[in-house]
Amino acid sequence: MSAVVDEVGTHPLDNPGWGALTGPHRGVAQVYGRAARYLSEVSPFVSLEDNRDEACWQDLAALVGAGQVAVLPGILEPAPVSWEQVFQISGVQLVDTSVAAEPDTEAVRLGLEDVPEMLDLVARTDPGPFRARTVELGTYLGIRHNGALVAMAGERLRPPGWTEVSAVCTDPAYRGRGLGGRLVKAVAAVIRERGDVPFLHTGATNTTAIRLYESLGFTLRRHALFTGVRVPAIQE
Repeated sequence: MSAVVDEVGTHPLDNPGWGALTGPHRGVAQVYGRAARYLSEVSPFVSLEDNRDEACWQDLAALVGAGQVAVLPGILEPAPVSWEQVFQISGVQLVDTSVAAEPDTEAVRLGLEDVPEMLDLVARTDPGPFRARTVELGTYLGIRHNGALVAMAGERLRPPGWTEVSAVCTDPAYRGRGLGGRLVKAVAAVIRERGDVPFLHTGATNTTAIRLYESLGFTLRRHALFTGVRVPAIQE
């Protein structure tokens, strides 16, 4: 599995959080100088204009607060040594090159009234961070069986021109039926209709998910890290 590109540059997907937080998602963000974060009930993600610039990290410390944990999505650069690394997840970033995006007749649009069920499904499947207002980041679609939500997928990071497919999850009792793939294609259709290009992230060791996404028409673009860091205590 070779990447289309695997270096940091000026592409919007090299720092997708910053483009989303200062662009399409500005309404659910807090920005301080050259650092930004989502409202806490929306997402734990933060971002910097330039992850290699110490001044940006200083802005992030002021924005988040000493001792708090910040999560940076989809980047490669490490945090300054004074910041404690709480966790780091090695991931891959894939982009739509030939996805057969199409609506799904069984998929229903999910909204705030569906959040309790969505949170329950997330708790049982662990597709990644999902909070009470994450649904506000974009379109979320679900499939129900006998009224119960058994699968869903939606939109997360949205740097200009691109939209991430995320929260792809299926109740364990309903796996193996292709529900996840159908929803990914349905969400991709919504994204394309808006004029954006779908992309997504998954764990670098999640070979099952990678095979699924490649079979749907996504291509590996680069490797990325999801890093949780603790803001250092204020030095007197």
